[in-house]
Formats: sequence, structure tokens, C-alpha cells
Amino acid sequence: ILLVFAQIILVIVVLHVFILVYEFVIAGAAAKKNPFRLLWRMLPAYLTALGTSSSAATIPVTLSRTIGNGVSKPVAGFTVPLCATIHMPGSMMKITCCALTVCLMNGMPHDFPLFIHFMLLLAVCMVAGPGVPGGAIMAALGPLASVLGFNADMQALMIALYIAMDSFGTACNVTGDGAVAIVIDKMFGKKRA
Repeated sequence: ILLVFAQIILVIVVLHVFILVYEFVIAGAAAKKNPFRLLWRMLPAYLTALGTSSSAATIPVTLSRTIGNGVSKPVAGFTVPLCATIHMPGSMMKITCCALTVCLMNGMPHDFPLFIHFMLLLAVCMVAGPGVPGGAIMAALGPLASVLGFNADMQALMIALYIAMDSFGTACNVTGDGAVAIVIDKMFGKKRA
């Protein structure tokens, strides 16, 4: 079991890197800037989130680094706090990977349509997930039980798995908030002038 969870942690870390590179390549293309430089400037927000496991606690650092990436203060001031509660790709991916692992380990159904249904419902629930440590997994307990059929023991396992890696998902979320802010600034930032 420990070997399986070590492997899933490695997969999750690789997928976090993929998500961040993907987001910043899009942001870099929109802003006509080097995406890896933009991502590098967000490193203090990433490290702060690793230490706090809280999107809300990381807002000041994320805001500062986003403005440092050239996003206007009004757009950054609106986008970063909003994204701290509704932009949760790292958390969603981590919950989905862990849920799939638990399904595989217990011989439960795990077909593609079932997981699409789960992910769509999870996306709605993530909007309600607070930007505090463990907030996303608590919001995900409903879909885990109702869609995937997780019992109390499986939900407890999911909570333990999630909390053990919570800081990595949070770091992915808040770093990606900077990419979202860059795109929003490019789309709407110049119109106010």
C-alpha cells in the first residue's frame, strides 16, 4: 500500500508541474512574454503556499508576485483573491488521482463516464471549498460518497492522503492564480484606460 501511495504522490507532483507549465505557456502567449520567466517570478508564492497550505494566507505574496509579472494593480487585486477560492486545479487533480487510486485498490467501478461525472460535480464543489488547509477535501466528501460510493473508511483515507500532500496542491493553485491574472489583465486590463 505504501508503494502505491508513493507512486501516486510522484504522479501528482509530475501532474502539478504539467498544470503550471500549461497555464503559464497560455499566459505567456497571451502577454507575449517568456512563460518560464513568469513562472519563476511566482516562486515565492509557491514556496509560501508550501509552508502554509493555505491559499488565503498566501494572497499577499501571490498578489505581490502577480503585480511583479506586469499585471495591473486593479486586475491583480480582483483576480488573485477571487482565484484563491475558485481556481483549484491542483486540488482537483490531486483529489481525482487519489480517488482513482482508492477505487483501483478496492475493486470499485472507475470507468471514464463515472469519473467525468465525478470531476464535473467536484468542479462545482471546489467553488465552495474555502482557501484554508484541507478545505477542498472537505468540500469533496459529498461527491466522493454520492458519485463514487466511498464509505466512511474510504473518505477517512482520502482525507489523510489529501492532508499529507495538501501543500503541493495549494502551491499549484496559487501559482496558477498568477497565470489567470495575466490572461485577465491582457483581456480586460487595457480597456479601462
